[in-house]
Amino acid sequence: MRPGWMETERVTEHEKPAASTAESSPSARGETGDGDFRREQGSSPQPEGVEETPLPAARTRPRTAGSSPSGSSAGGSTGRGRKSCGSSRGRKSGRGAEAADAPGEEPQKETRRSGGRGSSGAKGKGTRKRAAGKGGSRAGSTSGEQPSIPAPTGAPEQPASPAPSDAPASGGSESEPSERERRGGDRLRFVGAATRRIARGVDLDETVLGLCRATVPAYSDAILVYLRDPLPVGDERPTGPFVLRLRRSDRIPEYPHALGGQPGAETLPNPLPTSAPEQAARPASGLLPAAAELAEVHTGGPLAEVLRGVRPVFADASPVSAALPELLGPDRQLPAGRRAILAPLRGRRRVIGAAVFLRRPDRPEFEQDDLLIAAQLATHTALGVDKAVLYGREAYIADELQRTMLPDELPQPTGVQLASRYLPAAETARVGGDWYDAIPLPGSRVALVVGDVMGHSMTSAAIMGQLRTTAQTLAGLDLPPQEVLHHLDEQAQRLGSDRMATCLYAVYDPVAHRIVVANAGHPPPVMLHRSGRAEVLRIPAGAPIGVGGVDFEAVELDAPAGATLLLYTDGLVESRQRDVWTGIEHLREKLAATARLTRPGAAAPLEPLCDEVLDILGPGDRDDDIALLAARFDGITPSDVAYWYLDPRAQTAGQARRLARRALARWGLTELTDQVELLVSEVVTNAVRYAERPITLRLLRTDLLRCEVGDDVPQLPRLRQARATDEGGRGLYLVNRLARRWGATRLSTGKVVWFELPIPRGE
Repeated sequence: MRPGWMETERVTEHEKPAASTAESSPSARGETGDGDFRREQGSSPQPEGVEETPLPAARTRPRTAGSSPSGSSAGGSTGRGRKSCGSSRGRKSGRGAEAADAPGEEPQKETRRSGGRGSSGAKGKGTRKRAAGKGGSRAGSTSGEQPSIPAPTGAPEQPASPAPSDAPASGGSESEPSERERRGGDRLRFVGAATRRIARGVDLDETVLGLCRATVPAYSDAILVYLRDPLPVGDERPTGPFVLRLRRSDRIPEYPHALGGQPGAETLPNPLPTSAPEQAARPASGLLPAAAELAEVHTGGPLAEVLRGVRPVFADASPVSAALPELLGPDRQLPAGRRAILAPLRGRRRVIGAAVFLRRPDRPEFEQDDLLIAAQLATHTALGVDKAVLYGREAYIADELQRTMLPDELPQPTGVQLASRYLPAAETARVGGDWYDAIPLPGSRVALVVGDVMGHSMTSAAIMGQLRTTAQTLAGLDLPPQEVLHHLDEQAQRLGSDRMATCLYAVYDPVAHRIVVANAGHPPPVMLHRSGRAEVLRIPAGAPIGVGGVDFEAVELDAPAGATLLLYTDGLVESRQRDVWTGIEHLREKLAATARLTRPGAAAPLEPLCDEVLDILGPGDRDDDIALLAARFDGITPSDVAYWYLDPRAQTAGQARRLARRALARWGLTELTDQVELLVSEVVTNAVRYAERPITLRLLRTDLLRCEVGDDVPQLPRLRQARATDEGGRGLYLVNRLARRWGATRLSTGKVVWFELPIPRGE
């Protein structure tokens, strides 16, 4: 079959509905608009009161400079075309064109796109009629205008003739809205980009910097941003006058090279000083003098009234002309005309500042629509400042919470050196559930604790604080490590069903050079020996705290002098790039490599060792909090320890004085003999009075002299003021006055009363 026959069939298929519609309604018969193409100018005048309706932009081709309004709507379905076609000749022509080109919505669109291309076959007649109608319409629309001749099929489109100087006013009325729409679209795009840049800021400086960088030089040549000092937080309601401080200023650079200009180009004037607040008071060359850094806003003053109005205003308005000198300073001179805008910055509850936008005299003035832009910028900036202030408040609370949850400084017990590190998961997550602690115990022992609560949020930090307090209380009872973990497990279950944590609890005895360790699902510690060998201690892992119904096992290991024990959380060894055991092996290798850097037989310094350990973290390894506790075991040599068991008899106090005198003589501390004999006699007498089992007496010589007396009575002695008629009650009073420090600690088998005396210099 021929292509023309197929096309004729397609035309016929659409012809009947179109024809029936045209016959039934005169207005519908002119819907194709072909009558307008064939109508000569003046044949059917347009009725009065009928407005010209432009075609939608998506359906029409932009009219060239030489086309008329009637020609622009020739191919569309407009009411003007239907009402203009009043003669019977026009209606018949419309029906004829409709019958020929009814499928021809496609041919009509194609003709408009190609600028009047012709075709052969069944479409040729309708195309020629439309071309003739269009040419006649154009010829009658303007005087002296040449008609537009359609180009042949396949020929390039010919540009239309330029509009003459006597073009009707209707052509200008259509170009003006398009220009306004274009400028409105540019403003919308600028506001969108500027607000996105302002919203990127998290802290106060980033938000204000985003406003300055977004507006200069795209919107203004200079900007001054004033904020309250201090900024109110939350529901705080400042009373009385408040102060605005120049937070930041920005301007176009003085030299064109900063804007990508060429050498030798015209130098831009310097409207403002540089963008640092501390340099805002420097005199600026060119347009403006220096701005005031502080401005006090008085209640009822011009500046307060303008800020209360919230809306941005031009500087030439009557209230603003009096308010700007109060803000910028009395000697401030602004550009003439509408080249300055004062925009109040209102947050969620109150005005928190103001922004001043300035333009140079050689730049066009601000327009009325620019006030809407300034309002949008001021609103987003004020909300961003509010957000930054609240974020800073939360960060301060988080820092304080984390600081109080962790020890301010580690104790320095006898026979061990300690160092620690803590790193949060990220800057935005300043608190977490990791903690460490070192708790002095009776007998010069020390408990080393490190734990990790699930998560790194405020809730995790609160649970961590409760578990840390519980661990300190249990350590004060001198319970075995496995018992401490058992009670921690019960406490975690009381806090909630989903309160999970891991913990490692170790007790170091510097006299016995032994360490007892119990683990609750925590990564095993690593010990670095003085020889440089690093090993991972084999400790039963156990279940995490909070599971309930599990037993914990303790292991006793050697702790040789000079060795370093490293306790850590899983954030140090586990990340998305590596598993726990790979990280532990990496840590062991790092410790061994660090030990090789020191001289043989010497231990690596503890603080630099912690820094070296943290270097194993890669760029993407900060997925969790990190808590690190390092303990260097110095121990106490047996020659510096004197230990005795004494029966609770009346003669025990005298025996204790003689034993203490001999130990002091052996150590060369005879200067302390009188004080030690008196204090030992008082403490031993109290123990003998209530004890039923043998008591213990131990003297330790380190950087000071420590004496410990233990018995099987759990009641702790209390210091009290004896009356003149009392026969006893003065023993602890003497201990409190003569000793440097003293205390009493309850044990699982009783208690220990201890005191310390400084060793004289030169000994």
